[in-house]
Amino acid sequence: MTLVVQPGAALGLLGGGQLGRMFAMAARRMGYRVHTFSPEDDSPAGQIADIEVTAPYADIEALRTFAGGVDVVTFEFENIPIEAIDAVEALVRVCPSGVALHIAQHRAREKTFLADRGIPTVPFASAESFDELWDAVASVGTPAVIKTAAFGYDGKGQHKVTTPADVEHIWTAIGHQPAVVEKFISLQAEISIVAARGADGDIAMYSPFENRHRDHILDVTTVPAAIAPAMVTQANDITRTILEELQYVGVLCVEFFVSTDGELLVNELAPRPHNSGHLTIDAAVTSQFEQQVRAVCGLPLGSPAIPRPAAMANLLGDLWVDGEPNWAAACRFADVKLHLYGKTEPRPGRKMGHLTAVAATVNEAQDLVIAARDALLI
Repeated sequence: MTLVVQPGAALGLLGGGQLGRMFAMAARRMGYRVHTFSPEDDSPAGQIADIEVTAPYADIEALRTFAGGVDVVTFEFENIPIEAIDAVEALVRVCPSGVALHIAQHRAREKTFLADRGIPTVPFASAESFDELWDAVASVGTPAVIKTAAFGYDGKGQHKVTTPADVEHIWTAIGHQPAVVEKFISLQAEISIVAARGADGDIAMYSPFENRHRDHILDVTTVPAAIAPAMVTQANDITRTILEELQYVGVLCVEFFVSTDGELLVNELAPRPHNSGHLTIDAAVTSQFEQQVRAVCGLPLGSPAIPRPAAMANLLGDLWVDGEPNWAAACRFADVKLHLYGKTEPRPGRKMGHLTAVAATVNEAQDLVIAARDALLI
């Protein structure tokens, strides 16, 4: 029998960032209390939580006290030490599980998990020493991309290698960390599937999102993605397999490469709501954040339908370089919705918010959010 956490209960959230803020907003709307745990005081999520606990993830006693005051726990980013999850999971249910987090927070474990199940990825090899890195590059071939095995996101810890002579320099640049070497491939598109799996095994998937990046950071997302129906089915089947293999409970994003040869390859897993899914707040029947609440609380999943084409554009701290953006100009676009992520310091590369538009066509929605973002600088 699925354990249902009823509205009025306290939901524990590890992490205090933008994703946690949006999760907390969805939970509060549904009648839940939210307790956050983060090393940062006055965090974006903590600002709207009922209780904000500020302590390092290494403080096991603080984690145990936190766990004793909530009915279920989830997390909003994957770089939480697994020891912290283990301490909490010993006292209260954690969704997704520590096993899922342990796999997804380390590229070598993640790639091996996928490959062992016959899920297509780019050719790769793992390395824990300089000699192994040299051998991995020789095995995969060049050009390739060397990525740190842990703590990588938004392009951090990634270096392109064009000749074996680059290996020594890159090994120094990544701080002699364990790494994964991936074959560099020519891309037609990058897409993501955001899906939720409930405690009862029910699965709800959003339509594939098509993602465009700038400087390794997600810039614009559109839905529906411009891919063939057969590829949509393939992406959905792969996502379902991953959810089932992990016995996953919560929201998961599977990021895919679409090569110029028409291959669909899994790039990485995000064991939480995803930036590309932010447009579901305005465009879907049920947002990805409400789905996360529903999944971890044992409630039926909501409809993932997105009735009309939509687009989202990220707002980065770069917009603040010459002062406060022109919010009034952007808000004159009546069909564009503005979301800001709370009290964080605007700096280049930091995600500060996003714009979403729903329109008759994908191109129209995309043009709207880009025009609104451009207006911020007028």
